[in-house]
Amino acid sequence: MIYATTNILEGYTITQYLGIVAGEAVLGANVFKDFSAGMRDIIGGRAAAYEQQLTEAKRVALKEATKQAEKLGANAVIGMDLDYETIRGSMLMVSVSGTAVVAQREGK
Repeated sequence: MIYATTNILEGYTITQYLGIVAGEAVLGANVFKDFSAGMRDIIGGRAAAYEQQLTEAKRVALKEATKQAEKLGANAVIGMDLDYETIRGSMLMVSVSGTAVVAQREGK
C-alpha cells in the first residue's frame, strides 16, 4: 500500500478513485505514565510513554484505513490526513482519512 498526503503520486497514474477510507484508534494512558509525563513537563525532557502511545495509535489507525482500502481493491491512499486529539485528558485518539485509489506506475 502506498500512502501520500498529497493528491498525486509522482511516477504514477491514478486509474480509479474508489472512495474515502478512514481509521481511528483511541488508547488510554495509565496513571503512572501520566505522572511520569507530568514530571517531565516540570523538569523538561521528552515524554517517551506518550510518544510510544501516539506511535501505536497511529499504527492502529493506519492499519484500519489500509484494511478498508484493500477491501475496495486499492493499492494506494492519497490525500491522507492524520489528526491527533486527547479525550478527557488521559486518552489519545488518532484518526486517519484519505482517498483509496488504484495507481499504476507510469511507463508500465
